[in-house]
Amino acid sequence: MTDLTQRLTRHEQPLHIHLIGVAGSGMSGLALLLLGLGHKVSGSDRVTTAETERMQGVGLVFSSPHTASAVKGADLVVYSSAIRPANPAYAAALAGGVPLLRRAECLAAILHTKQGIIIAGTHGKTTTSAMTAHALREAGMKPSHYVGAEIPILGSNARWVAEGTHMVAEGDESDGTLALYHPAHAVILNIESEHLDFYRDLDHIREVFTTLANQTTGTLVYCAEDPVAHDVCSGRANALSYGWEDADFTATAVRDLKGSSAFTVSKRGAILGDIELGIPGNHNILNALAAIALADSCGAEFALVARALATFAGAKRRFETKYLSAQYRIIDDYGHHPSELAATLQTARSLKPERLIVLFQPHRYTRTQALADDFGKVLQAADRVFITDVYAASETPIPDISGDTLIAAMNRHGVVPATSVPDLATAHHAVGNALKPGDLLLTLGAGNVHEAGSRIAADLKVLEEMRALMPPGEITGSLYEPMKRHTTLLVGGPAQYWLEPHSFYGFAFLVEYCRARGIPVRVVGRGSNLLVRDGGIRGAVIHPAGGVFSEVSLDGKGLIVAGAGVRLKKLAGFAAGHGIGGFEWMEGIPGNVGGALRMNAGAMGVETFDQIVRVTFLDEDGVIRTRERAEIVAQYRNVPELRRNFAMQAVFRGKAETSATIKQRWDECRDKRRATQPVSASAGCVFRNPADLPAGKLVDALGLKGTTCGHAAVSEQHGNFIINQGGASASDVLNLIETIRHQARLHRHIELETEVKILGDDEAQF
Repeated sequence: MTDLTQRLTRHEQPLHIHLIGVAGSGMSGLALLLLGLGHKVSGSDRVTTAETERMQGVGLVFSSPHTASAVKGADLVVYSSAIRPANPAYAAALAGGVPLLRRAECLAAILHTKQGIIIAGTHGKTTTSAMTAHALREAGMKPSHYVGAEIPILGSNARWVAEGTHMVAEGDESDGTLALYHPAHAVILNIESEHLDFYRDLDHIREVFTTLANQTTGTLVYCAEDPVAHDVCSGRANALSYGWEDADFTATAVRDLKGSSAFTVSKRGAILGDIELGIPGNHNILNALAAIALADSCGAEFALVARALATFAGAKRRFETKYLSAQYRIIDDYGHHPSELAATLQTARSLKPERLIVLFQPHRYTRTQALADDFGKVLQAADRVFITDVYAASETPIPDISGDTLIAAMNRHGVVPATSVPDLATAHHAVGNALKPGDLLLTLGAGNVHEAGSRIAADLKVLEEMRALMPPGEITGSLYEPMKRHTTLLVGGPAQYWLEPHSFYGFAFLVEYCRARGIPVRVVGRGSNLLVRDGGIRGAVIHPAGGVFSEVSLDGKGLIVAGAGVRLKKLAGFAAGHGIGGFEWMEGIPGNVGGALRMNAGAMGVETFDQIVRVTFLDEDGVIRTRERAEIVAQYRNVPELRRNFAMQAVFRGKAETSATIKQRWDECRDKRRATQPVSASAGCVFRNPADLPAGKLVDALGLKGTTCGHAAVSEQHGNFIINQGGASASDVLNLIETIRHQARLHRHIELETEVKILGDDEAQF
């Protein structure tokens, strides 16, 4: 093995090296170093990623998934700590006698051929490593680097520079392999209780860092603000400290520049100069001090280091801005330890948002269990918190440990609202819907929580563009609006875009905007005859409300003009108040004018189009048109023309009658409805009446009244109603519908058709 490790850095003797788990950030960086050294590098992983595709462009031979054949012909196999013995590539290498190296062993072999610089600590390693590499590069020292994340300003997470004498590497302490390094220089940022799935306790962690300190032959830079790092490093002849005061390198005159920072650097009391750091936060100022101290010990010129730090824009997933507008900011951060969260939340607060909203994904069950109380305290710095279930990484779940563990911890320590959103795939729905103008959303965690922030950012960009293209007040809207708030059945998943136009122009604009971009469009009124599936509705749901759509008036000829958003009960009340009869049947119908027009709603022997004079609608070409009643075909519960076009306003005709006559019919309709229909939440009649008998009587004859599924039930009062008893899901209702249809088909040979409109997907598609 000694000969092989020596050959790793000899260009004249290239090896075939296979990396198991090459898609990971650490292993991908190692692949880039080995390719830079001239080796033939292959790699395998269970997934293909953008990173593996990029590496193939520079010479990596990639395969997925892991197979035994992948290691055939390899001189050396390197594996990440996440790889288990059962992995087929690992098992094949072991059985075939192919030499195996851990990732850290391979990195140590490469590092020791240069003046190695290890950046270590329980948090802050990636940012500080990137700062240090960038500073040395800008100072003309041509360093190689190995960093645990994508660094835009460095171009990649790793690079081998043959002519340089220094190499900056992030040292991973999670599995004890930090003790493998014998660097020329080292930085110890902090030492805290972490990775307790591997370590016994803090003393065990301290031992590994002490070993690193003992094996550092040159300068040992440490943070004087961290008590354990101070204890391990202070008093050593080669130690160099940094901090706010009482340290070799200090930062004073700190200024928050809203998105960046400025401070003055002193070395043992003598001012070196000012720094403007391209990223915000006091913790990043300390990270910069570490980079400055290390660069100074390597002979870098301070002015060049200062220039480098002014252009430093951070690492991917380290306080990374994902979206920024005048109204919203979305930032993603890798923080997953209470200390990291505290620093990140403090930095987010420095940006002075109206509210700080946090979506946190706990990382590892052992960490969640051990540090739950600390998480509960730290998260009190937010205004509202959403917590997903635990990202397991390579761990086996621990019973009774979940995201709810941290919800309970938060509740013990304060009153900040904390909401459980266990499934990350749909967590963005609750978070995105909660956002208000002025909010800063912070996605936190070492897993894949950033995906939720990216989804919200993409959809928020579309929503904000719609608003920006319209005059103020023309439209309002939100993301992921729960449709259960907008259906009388009180079930249904979210609408991707919930949009409320307040004028004909606004309505037409939204339809044109969405169609031009391939965004599906649905128009929904009060949802009285609507069942939305639990996965919600992809695309735009337009709800004409406010402005012209909520107006009802007389046109001077005894006719009533009503917008599509006017409730039928409001229309009936307006007519009665002006001595116009014929609208009493609308008294108990929960829908509005738009929905009634679209389906030709009716009750008590009257249908909507019995009273229509003309309808104004938006046609398929985006033109606003008005048609007289005679030009419109209206069928039982169906108006074909309004299935393609969108009703916006209608003119109704009633007849002049006395208040007493109107009141009498009003009371009769109300009493009949109360006597025959349930008052519980429902969508009205579920099925169209078949030819032989009313659907309600058919359900009764089949003995299905009172049948339940979950929290949905067939009404005991009227068989054609399914009611929500409280907390029902759309799937509960759909299962009942299918049960009724199956029984009608089986016992009566009747194919029931639904009258209720069913929209959406069973599972979210956005």
